Amino acid sequence: MYRHLWADYLCPVQKIGILGGGQLGRMLLQAAANYPVETYVLENDADCPAAHLCHHFSKGDIKDFNTVYHFGQSLDAITIEIENVNIDALEMLEKEGKKIFPRPSVLKTIKNKILQKEYYQRFQIPSSAFVVTHNLHELKQQENFLPAVHKIAEGGYDGKGVQVLKTAEELTNGFDAPSILEKMVDIKKEVAQMIAVDANGNTALYPPVEMIFDPVLNLLDYQLCPAALETKVLWKVEAIALAVARNFNSPGLFAVELFIDRNDNVWVNETAPRVHNSGHHTIEAHYCSQFDMLWRIMLGYPLGNTKAILPSVMVNIIGAESFHGHVVYEGLDEVLQIENAFVHIYGKKETKPGRKMGHVTIISAEKQELIHQSNKVKRLLKVRS
Repeated sequence: MYRHLWADYLCPVQKIGILGGGQLGRMLLQAAANYPVETYVLENDADCPAAHLCHHFSKGDIKDFNTVYHFGQSLDAITIEIENVNIDALEMLEKEGKKIFPRPSVLKTIKNKILQKEYYQRFQIPSSAFVVTHNLHELKQQENFLPAVHKIAEGGYDGKGVQVLKTAEELTNGFDAPSILEKMVDIKKEVAQMIAVDANGNTALYPPVEMIFDPVLNLLDYQLCPAALETKVLWKVEAIALAVARNFNSPGLFAVELFIDRNDNVWVNETAPRVHNSGHHTIEAHYCSQFDMLWRIMLGYPLGNTKAILPSVMVNIIGAESFHGHVVYEGLDEVLQIENAFVHIYGKKETKPGRKMGHVTIISAEKQELIHQSNKVKRLLKVRS
């Protein structure tokens, strides 16, 4: 009995809530099993990927003030798996002493792409030139700013809410809502840099990954780690990403997406203040995964080792075009026979075109082997209905 009480004193179980129950919440909960934590999830879909892995599930709207506020009142800390949550409720909870990862002030900046671009501007962080448009009428006055990318200020996610505009005729394809029109960068590479920040301001950087996007879906197709970068470019990437994360003045995990142009200039594209698709490979390929890292941050433990065990490639499993309904995975047996391939199925019952249904991570010391096996996975594994 006394031994049990002493253990509780040394390592008390904390109650931590997650707003959102998708695949990010699911993988965060899988990592939670190794820590002294009681987990709570708030999500409208009772059959969401995270619902059956948490200790306590609450069905409710993460965008509703009262729902989020009441959910958080009995918790020690709260984190998010998507930015589209009720920030006013989180601000109220923070004032009452609850720990929010990241802080609500960060979410307010990141959630709105106009505020996010102004943040980079304020701290002199390199990001492509932009103008703010509030409606289609204002957008149509920006013909001389083309070619550019139009991004809706709020609500965009996973490639949605983004339009590439190259000609005056295409301006009508933009958004009749507050948005940013961002000067197009002549991109040589797209990379992502994951950064962990603890409550004392200590930081840990994962090796950056190189991201290859599906040009039709505008979703990540696959990514390689580490990114093949010259040393001077790597230094720029790390320094710029650190500036992004540190100026938030908040503990948390930050995924900074960056463009490298033809002249090796580095530009911030956007930032996600949470666990992220670009960090999924860390589960098998790194000593401390991004999900373990976030638990360490929230529970006040030392930051983990971000070094890679082996180079890796991560392939998204995406719902195939023209298929809607109950999901069927074709070729899964063959993929599971690939040496050093790790399959993650997210537990979503229904598929639709472009929906993220899982991912496969492959580790190998040989880059060509990684590329070969990633192409094999894409050829074999199909999501049907």
